[in-house]
Amino acid sequence: MKKKKMSYRYLEHSTDAIIEVIAPNLTKAFEIVGKSVVQTILDDSKIEEINQKKIIVKGKDLHYLLYNWLEEIIILTITDGFAIKRFKLDVKKEPFVITAELFGEDIDIKKHGFKVEIKSPTFHEMEINEGIDVKMKYLLDL
Repeated sequence: MKKKKMSYRYLEHSTDAIIEVIAPNLTKAFEIVGKSVVQTILDDSKIEEINQKKIIVKGKDLHYLLYNWLEEIIILTITDGFAIKRFKLDVKKEPFVITAELFGEDIDIKKHGFKVEIKSPTFHEMEINEGIDVKMKYLLDL
């Protein structure tokens, strides 16, 4: 059985980060989205799973769910100072809800480094395609 490909990559943009995610399903896609946000901000290789947080994110449709998920991960990381190592998600459609357990620790800039601050997600250039794989594309305003 062939293993489904999961990945993300940065696309060319002069001032912001455009990220494209490919995953076998919505749950994995949202996990990769979360990881891409954390890895844009911090070096996650040294994050330890010391603490756990539970969050619920809602949206009126899949695009709003993605936007709200991006925003929540940015707030948790930059504003609340929580470095996320691992995501355990349950993603539901109609209603559009993500129930998440996040594992990580308080940010230590000396330990985790700091790459760039993300100001906010945006709906500009946002795409979600569900087929054999789930493909998402989104822009982060840096």
